[in-house]
Amino acid sequence: MSSRASQALARPFTLGSAELPNRIVMAPMTRQKSPRGVPGEDVAAYYARRAAAGTGLIITEGTYVDHASAGFSGDIPRFHGEEQLAGWSRVVRAVHAEGGKIMPQLWHVGIQRPAGAGPFPEAPVVGPSGVGLDGEPGAGSPLTLSDIDDLINAFAEAAWAAERIGFDGIELHGAHGYLIDQFLWERTNKRTDAFGGDPVERTRFAVDIVKAIRERVAPDFPVVLRFSQWKADNYDAKLAENPDELSAILTPLADAGVDAFHASGRRYWEPEFPESGSELNVAGWAKKVTGKPVITVGSVGLDAIFDPASLAGKGAGVESIERLLERFERDEFDMVAIGRALLADPLWGQKVLEDRQHELVPFTKDALVNLY
Repeated sequence: MSSRASQALARPFTLGSAELPNRIVMAPMTRQKSPRGVPGEDVAAYYARRAAAGTGLIITEGTYVDHASAGFSGDIPRFHGEEQLAGWSRVVRAVHAEGGKIMPQLWHVGIQRPAGAGPFPEAPVVGPSGVGLDGEPGAGSPLTLSDIDDLINAFAEAAWAAERIGFDGIELHGAHGYLIDQFLWERTNKRTDAFGGDPVERTRFAVDIVKAIRERVAPDFPVVLRFSQWKADNYDAKLAENPDELSAILTPLADAGVDAFHASGRRYWEPEFPESGSELNVAGWAKKVTGKPVITVGSVGLDAIFDPASLAGKGAGVESIERLLERFERDEFDMVAIGRALLADPLWGQKVLEDRQHELVPFTKDALVNLY
């Protein structure tokens, strides 16, 4: 007899042209193990191990689009350049050989890039308005309209390259206070042109990126958007204060061609808008207001919530996923992304699907140091 976990998570799921073998997703997690931005054989093996052990969809760590100001480390992979794309092609082949599906997360950090950092240290720090995540001015230079056109093209070119080398879709990093999120968020977007204004007007940058991607790739090539309420080091931030605001932000993105939303929360079990009387988490609300498939995430399978301390040596023990399964049974979301638990235990998916949760491995800082 199949287990409760298997009944909920082993079901296939179709997302555009991607036929996913189950509902388990590897969350994107930065590893900084790609010198010169090139993912090597070790990176390919790292992702393939998880695909072989029951992770149906891999979303790669964030990978920089072709813009000099995109990133802050030369060891984070890039999604441009002949050598870099050849490395990613190797990753795709390795994951597909194990029966998994894989999407790159396309990334630009915007104002979170320290001046002089990254593979192109001479490049300026840029953002929507020169305003930091704290709401204070002086955080880089505001992007010109020409700059914005270049960035939209960079994301579209990366998506086209992903399809060309065999990826099963792409994810746009529109969360955690990075560039796309900086345009979406009122605190960091003070623009008075077409790329700023009310919640709908602030979606213009992301909408134009999605539209440009849809023009370059096949109609059924999946485009996922990751978004979050919280921002880096600001866990109380709110992109949307209520369901109506969330609908105003996500609906234009869905209409532009986003196929699924990856709703990044820190605790999947917490209601996002408790004053509404609903127990839906942020992923559940995203599904409710858009009708699109959603991925939930946030401290799944661990007894310590995501925070900087948990990534600096605090660690986390194994915890039951019964609450997660209850929400799956209510059809609150469609897929679940596993982060730290899957770093620590490449076999997480297989163990859960085979009702071997007692064999799961706790998360420790060693999982951050090595590519298990």
